[in-house]
Amino acid sequence: MTRRMIWRIAAALAACAVLSTSGAAQSDDAAYCAQLAGLALRYTGSAGGEGRLAPDLTTLGAIDDCNKGNFAAGIAVLERKLRNNGFTLPKR
Repeated sequence: MTRRMIWRIAAALAACAVLSTSGAAQSDDAAYCAQLAGLALRYTGSAGGEGRLAPDLTTLGAIDDCNKGNFAAGIAVLERKLRNNGFTLPKR
């Protein structure tokens, strides 16, 4: 699997997380999870062969959790990832 394909899959999973929920609370959690996923995909990871950041499996797993509606688990991992990389988290 190429890095470009991984990025596309991760972006699709993040978008699906927003679209696959119902209810106001779930919608808020889905939107927050998608926002965190976007930041994590863009700013965390390890350098790939082309000099771009490639997401690690933990980040991809957290995005998958969000996509499956397990927002608590996905958000916790993404928040930890971003904090460990020196980011201030966006408001919920």
